[in-house]
Amino acid sequence: MMLWVLSGLLLLFGSLDVWYFLRGIWVVVKAWWQGPVKDVLAEQTVVGRVLPHDLDYMGHMNNARYLRECDFARFVYYTRSGMFRAVHALRASMVVGASTIRYRRSLELGEAFDLRSRIVTWDDKSFYVEQRFISQKDGFISAVMLSRQNVIRSTPEKILELLCKRKVECPDIPSDLQHWIEFISASSQALRAECGLDEKTK
Repeated sequence: MMLWVLSGLLLLFGSLDVWYFLRGIWVVVKAWWQGPVKDVLAEQTVVGRVLPHDLDYMGHMNNARYLRECDFARFVYYTRSGMFRAVHALRASMVVGASTIRYRRSLELGEAFDLRSRIVTWDDKSFYVEQRFISQKDGFISAVMLSRQNVIRSTPEKILELLCKRKVECPDIPSDLQHWIEFISASSQALRAECGLDEKTK
C-alpha cells in the first residue's frame, strides 16, 4: 500500500508543479483572511525572501522566479482588492497578454524584499500592472516588471464600476508605458504580417 502511495506521489510531483498550486491556494486564502483593501488602485506590498530553491547556477535568484513571485503577488492584489470576485460576477476572466521585466541588481540568498504591485492604468481591453522588487537591505529597486492583463468577456471599466459602484477615471498613461504599449502593438502587427494575417484581421 505504501509503495502505491509513494508511486502516486512521485507521478503527481513528476507531472505537475504541485508546489505552485499549493502555494497559490495558500496565498489566496491568506489574502482573504487579511481582509479587503478599500482602494482598488492602491499599491499593495507582499514580503518575500530568497530561499535555496530560488537560486540559479550563479548563486542568486533565478530569473524565472521573479515572474513566479509576481504571479503570487497579483493573486494577493486581486483577492484583497475584490477584483477576483468582480471578474467572477461578470463571468469574465483575466490572462497575461504581455510582460516585460527589467533586472537591475541580483537578489542574493537569504535577502528579504518587498514586492509592490499596482495598476498603473487601463484601456478598453486590458489593465497595465507594475510590480517592483525592492530590497529591504537598502531600498534598492532590484527589478521592475510591467504586465498587460487582458480582460476576457468584459472590460476593465466594467470591473472597476462593479467594485467601486461608480465610474472610475482612468489615469494618464506614463510615457515609458506608452512606449511599451506601442512596442507590443508593433510586434503584433509584424507577427500578423509574417503569418499572412494582415488582410484577414483588418
